[in-house]
Amino acid sequence: MQKILLLEDDRNLNRGISLKLEKEGYQVFSAFSAKEAEELFDAAGPDLIISDVNLPDKSGLDFCREIRKKSQVYLIFLTALDSEVDMVNAYDLGADDYITKPFSLLVLVSKVHALMRRARQAGEEQKTEIRSGEIRVSYQDMRAYRGGEELSLSKKELQLLLYFMENAGQILSKEQILAHVWDVDGQFVDDNTVPVNVSRLKRKIGGEWIQNVRGMGYLWIQESVKE
Repeated sequence: MQKILLLEDDRNLNRGISLKLEKEGYQVFSAFSAKEAEELFDAAGPDLIISDVNLPDKSGLDFCREIRKKSQVYLIFLTALDSEVDMVNAYDLGADDYITKPFSLLVLVSKVHALMRRARQAGEEQKTEIRSGEIRVSYQDMRAYRGGEELSLSKKELQLLLYFMENAGQILSKEQILAHVWDVDGQFVDDNTVPVNVSRLKRKIGGEWIQNVRGMGYLWIQESVKE
C-alpha cells in the first residue's frame, strides 16, 4: 500500500482529506506541525507528502527545504497563498504540485493518483531482478540463476524465461510468445519454434515451472516477484 504524509494543521480539513485518501486505498499519516511531520517522515517513509504552507511552528516551505536535503519524495503544497511569487518559490524548492485553497477534493485525489502512478513506475524501474522460487533473473547483467548456480541460456531462452516470469499465472499462447520473443527482431520463425524452445528451456531450468495448457498455450505456475 502506498503511503502519504499529510501535514495540515486544520484538524477538520486534515480529517476530511485523510478519510478521502484512505477510501482511495492509500495509507495516510496525519501531522499537524512541521516537527511532527519530520518525525513521521523518518518513521514511515512516505511515497508522497501533502503539506500546507502556513504552519504553527514553521513555514511549509522551510519544511520542504529540509525534506529535499534528504529525499526526492513527491510533494504537493496546499495553501491559501495564490500569488505567482509564492508558486514560483514552492516549485523552486522542489514541489511537484501546488493547490490553492479552497480546492476540490476530487482535484486533489486526481493529482495524488497521477503522482502515485509516477512513484510506482519509478519503483518498478529500480527493480534489479525478478524471482520465482529458486529461479531468478538479474536485469542488470541479464543472467539467470537457479539457487546459486547460473543457468546456461541463449539470448532467446533468456527472453522466453523473462516473458514467462513477468506474466506468471497467465496462459501465454504460441502467437503471443512469437510476437514478444521473436517478432521484435523481425526474424522468420516456423511453427515448431515455440514448442522446441519451450522444451529446451524446461530442460535447462529443471522442475515443473512451465505447464503446457492443451489447445491454449503455456503457463508459468509459480508467483514471480520483482525485487
